[in-house]
Amino acid sequence: MDTSRRGAMVLGIGGAAAAGPVFAQSKRRALIVSTWDFGAAANAAAYAQWKKSGSLLDAVEAGARVPEADPENHSVGYAGYPDRDGHVTLDAIIMDDRGNVGAVAALEDFMHPISVARRVMEKTPHTFLVGEGARQFATAEGFEKTKLLTPEAEKAWREWLKTAKYQPIANSENIRGSALDHDTIGMVACAPDGKLAGACTTSGMAFKLRGRVGDSPQAGSGLFVEAGVGAATATGVGEEVTRIVGSARVVGSMRAGMSPQAACREAVLHIAKLRGDAVRDAQVGFLAINSRGEVGAFALQPGFTFAVTDLQGSTQIRAAESLKGRGTK
Repeated sequence: MDTSRRGAMVLGIGGAAAAGPVFAQSKRRALIVSTWDFGAAANAAAYAQWKKSGSLLDAVEAGARVPEADPENHSVGYAGYPDRDGHVTLDAIIMDDRGNVGAVAALEDFMHPISVARRVMEKTPHTFLVGEGARQFATAEGFEKTKLLTPEAEKAWREWLKTAKYQPIANSENIRGSALDHDTIGMVACAPDGKLAGACTTSGMAFKLRGRVGDSPQAGSGLFVEAGVGAATATGVGEEVTRIVGSARVVGSMRAGMSPQAACREAVLHIAKLRGDAVRDAQVGFLAINSRGEVGAFALQPGFTFAVTDLQGSTQIRAAESLKGRGTK
């Protein structure tokens, strides 16, 4: 078992157990939620920072930095799998509920794109920097350069080059030691006073075309936050999320009165209806929190998991319901 999950309960939405003994789902208000099993470690860092500074932006930035620095996580930050030309490129976004947002995409040579994204938000009149411009900005801001392509990631890339075949694998985020084709940590948080913030960071699809950018750093697709309503993030095949501006759609549904759970489900159903057989084997998941601290998650395929941390700092790993079956692990 991943040490980040030690002591966590594995639950399905609505209290359906994903595996092991049945636990009653916590009714306590959520503070921080993030995608996938490794979100538990990220949540712990986010919670510690929130307790220290009281800032949700500080919290989600600190949380996102955990998988960015994890050499065992091959598609967020350091040690991420490269594009088809052997370059590791990173995407990230950070956003609060007052329209403040910063993002970077196709950033090379820097381990923590989430921190560069926050600097874009706070120090420029822009919301989004990409490629060489993002790298120049990070250099000017004093961020330390890091060689992102590790020997293990390079070995996987060279092995892939033998066939150069790309085939997405659903739920690869929870498979350690495999050639992960896509991965994201999306994190959204709601303070006791209803203030909201979120972050999302990724190195995108392994062995992607050079220059490819998925949903993760795009406001409204990989992440969206709105005051008085809620926040949502997405994971899975980014192209499918981008087609429907998925996270903004989830927040819009919450604005119209849907619960976070119903809003995530509606977005997934829309993708399934729109794309049909094109997403038969693809995974897309949405995770949302509203301004009351209520959480929802839904996915195309079984296997999407997420971490929920309450105001007391207790964390659970839960399994989302899905279009093709209830939450499973």
